[in-house]
Amino acid sequence: MYFGSTVFVVSSNWRDDYLKKYADYEEMEIAEYWIVDYAALGGREFIGDPKQPTILVCSLDQGEYRVSKFRGDDLIVFRVFPLNLTAEQIFNAAISPR
Repeated sequence: MYFGSTVFVVSSNWRDDYLKKYADYEEMEIAEYWIVDYAALGGREFIGDPKQPTILVCSLDQGEYRVSKFRGDDLIVFRVFPLNLTAEQIFNAAISPR
């Protein structure tokens, strides 16, 4: 089992991020996999309806991912990284000018 974590920002080819990489990382036993969809590009079956910026945290549990969705002021307590942030804090950091 690999105890690392992987984070992906969703691209215009969001199906790879939500389907292919999800299955690949589950098979490789990546402990935690984040999908950061700041532009709400993913399908409604993944991010809900209405579509809005969403972070999915996929945590490996007995060989399968359990998926938690976070939006807005939802507090994310990460298993792998010692961080406690809201979804909005992450989205704001991603789009703030440098």
